[in-house]
Amino acid sequence: PQPPPHHAISLPHPQAITARITHPIKMAGTDVSQLLYQEQEKIIVQRGQLEEQFVTNAKPLEATVIKVRGTGKAGGFGKSTSSGGGSKNKASSKAEGKAHAKILKKEGVLRIDNALTPDTADAVKEHLYNLRYQSEREVQEGKIQPVQRFANVLLKHNRCDLTIPLGDEIITKALKESLCNSPVGATISSIFGDGAIFHEFSCLMSDPGSQRQVIHPDTPCVDGKGPVLYTCFIALQDVTLDMGPTVWLPRTHNKEAHEAFKDSAQSEGGGDSPKDNLIKTQPAVLGTFTKGSCAIFDSRLLHCGSANRSEDDRALFYFSFKEPQVGYTGNPASIRQELGNANVSLGELMEDLELFGKGKGSPLIDRLGGQMR
Repeated sequence: PQPPPHHAISLPHPQAITARITHPIKMAGTDVSQLLYQEQEKIIVQRGQLEEQFVTNAKPLEATVIKVRGTGKAGGFGKSTSSGGGSKNKASSKAEGKAHAKILKKEGVLRIDNALTPDTADAVKEHLYNLRYQSEREVQEGKIQPVQRFANVLLKHNRCDLTIPLGDEIITKALKESLCNSPVGATISSIFGDGAIFHEFSCLMSDPGSQRQVIHPDTPCVDGKGPVLYTCFIALQDVTLDMGPTVWLPRTHNKEAHEAFKDSAQSEGGGDSPKDNLIKTQPAVLGTFTKGSCAIFDSRLLHCGSANRSEDDRALFYFSFKEPQVGYTGNPASIRQELGNANVSLGELMEDLELFGKGKGSPLIDRLGGQMR
């Protein structure tokens, strides 16, 4: 049922919601921080349910069709190319990336189909779920700490963020397909250059029963500053509406939208707050994707994961790249510590992946993989 007009839930700023509690307070044998988190989670769930009622104008995010002059190719890495096959020549790849980047900078989110072949997506999903089950066992047995395998995620129940190690061939293959064979790498390079830093590498897993998150940005919008981070979500299975697709609000990666989003005060007449009005009126797009499709989005863009009401799990293989001049982005990175400390650039990574594609090994990835604990 629709809540009454006074049903307003006040939440802290999104960065406060997702902040880690690093020093839990122990009192009478109780982890107070956990109790506080559970209480906060209830508020977040209620707010997410309310926001779901606000978003009534959502439609599927469609793949961008890009035609590169002289190549005869359309739809980005679409059906007219060999999905997951050989890399394009550098000129056409650069031109395609530039065209995608223009749209991405304007809208804040972009869909590219066939970033992974269906077979690769299946193999990656199987590999990562096996890794998840192994990691959960090792945590339960006290062999490792949760932070060594899992990143923090908003609304943990039936949802996890599994950080991915380098070194396994199927993971290297997936990076090669998505960054080099599809326009994803060229798109990020067109904006940040080859010096962009490999900032996150993980898999979001949403199990049946996971709740809808509140709408949030991943990083704040700083006046006078450009994008700091681009994140790439790749579906490891078809994502239907009842599986909890990601919801994005295009063109909200700017100061004006963030100012409205942070203003939860109702008007004097009891009308909608600027935040609620923004959510109600801003067009939304949904990540109802086919297997292997990729969404690239600006980390400042307002978005959320929706509730998984299906009987199937939803896994998003993802990575992000940071603007090379940026230090701390405003949120902890979902990445293995050893990999995050390496500050690997997009150019270095793609060069190594090209060697892998030619059957010449991947010395950088092998070296980094050997450092994973």
